[in-house]
Order: sequence, then C-alpha cells, then structure tokens
Amino acid sequence: MAGAPQSPYDLIDLTGSVVAVTGVGGVIGSGIARRFAAVGASLVLHYRSSERAVGRLAEALPVATVQVQADLSKTGGADRVVDVALSAFDRLDVVVNNAGIQPLGDLDSMSHDEWRAVIDVNVTGTHLVTQAAAKSMISAGSGGSIIHIASIEGLQPTAHHGHYSTSKAAVIMHARAAALEFGPKGIRVNSVSPGLIDRPGLGLEWPEGVERWLAAAPLRRLGTPEDVGDACVFLASPLARWITGHNLVVDGGVSTRSTW
Repeated sequence: MAGAPQSPYDLIDLTGSVVAVTGVGGVIGSGIARRFAAVGASLVLHYRSSERAVGRLAEALPVATVQVQADLSKTGGADRVVDVALSAFDRLDVVVNNAGIQPLGDLDSMSHDEWRAVIDVNVTGTHLVTQAAAKSMISAGSGGSIIHIASIEGLQPTAHHGHYSTSKAAVIMHARAAALEFGPKGIRVNSVSPGLIDRPGLGLEWPEGVERWLAAAPLRRLGTPEDVGDACVFLASPLARWITGHNLVVDGGVSTRSTW
C-alpha cells in the first residue's frame, strides 16, 4: 500500500531545485523569478540587454543566482543558458520560457523582417531553449518541467498584434507537442497564458485599454507578475506532477466574456 501523500506545503517547496527563467529583465520575468525564489529555488537569470536591471534583481533575491546574457534567437544562445546552469549548479530542473517581444504592426504592411523578428524570438527562441534543456534533463535522467509563457492572444487575436498572436498560438502548440514527445522521459511541458498584466505607468499610457479590461474582467482587476509567477511555481512543482500538455489561462476570467 502506498504511504500517506505528502503535504501540499512540502510539495510546493522547491529548495534544492534549479530554475532557469528567460527574459527576467521585464516585469513578468522578474515577477516569475521572485516567486520561485520565495519557494527556495536557485535561479538562472537570463537576459538579452537588461544587465543592470537583472543585476539589481539578483542582489534582492534571497537565493543563489547566476546571470547569463544571450540572444535566444541566435545559434548557441539557448545552449549558453543551459551550460551556465550546469556550470553553476550542476543541474537544471525547471525552465520558464518567458523571453519575448510584443511590437505593434498591421499584417497588410508588415515587412518580412518585422514578421521574422517576432517569430524568431517568441517561437524559435522558445523551441531552442526547450530543446537544449530537454537534452540536459534526459541526459541527467531525472526528468524536469518546462513552462512556456504564452498569452490569451494566442487563443484570440488582437488588432495590430497579428504576428504576436500567431507566435503565441505557436508557443501553446509547441508546449503540447513537446509534452507528447518528452513525457516518456519524465519531462512535463505546459504553457501559461496571461491576460493584461499591470506595470508601472500602464494606466497613464493606455487608460482606455485598462478601463475596458477592468469592465470586462469578472475579477475586476489587472493581473500582476506574481499571478503569473504563482501559476509557474504550481506547474513546476510536484503539485502538478500529473499535468502536462496543458495551457493554464491566467486572466481574471476575461476570456469568459462573450465578444459577439
């Protein structure tokens, strides 16, 4: 007979685990890193150009950290993230693919380079990091968890975000495909699709958008980086040990609203 199940408090404790978060220079990435630090995980903090901000974040975290600069859309960038993790901690248990860009553009006038820039970072970068991390996890034989940060725009497009919405739909499907292929190796792959996440100055820059969101969201507030981080911690932890190939929508219920 199996023993008594572990307490959920024990299962959410990730002390001893190593978590790599990409794109921690942004609001969501830094929030994800802080929530993993709160449950004891050591952190690999990836950035492309936000060295100073990431340095301040690392100093504020109460856990062991290592920083790594890389362009994930370029050959070798993803391998660098994994290599730094193994060099610093000799293991890699969790990867959160958060790095991404969200420019505006109209499909009828978008240049090839504008389209490729979004796909290269959001989709190809996510794939390359997943591929490199999975190889390391398979070699170690201990399994792992990989989480893609997608968006509710991957489920329903938004005007002027055609390239971004397309990229996030691809990210959601990539997580499902990777879950299918890597599951037999003990690697779980899921995605998290946030709604509108608050950041300093958002209400002043886009007051009409914030007002529309608050009117549409059943929970009547914007999301926070911690809301996204907590979803990632859950999916990375043994609490989600039988969950893979799932897209967890974190949007305050706004996607329940009828649009017609």
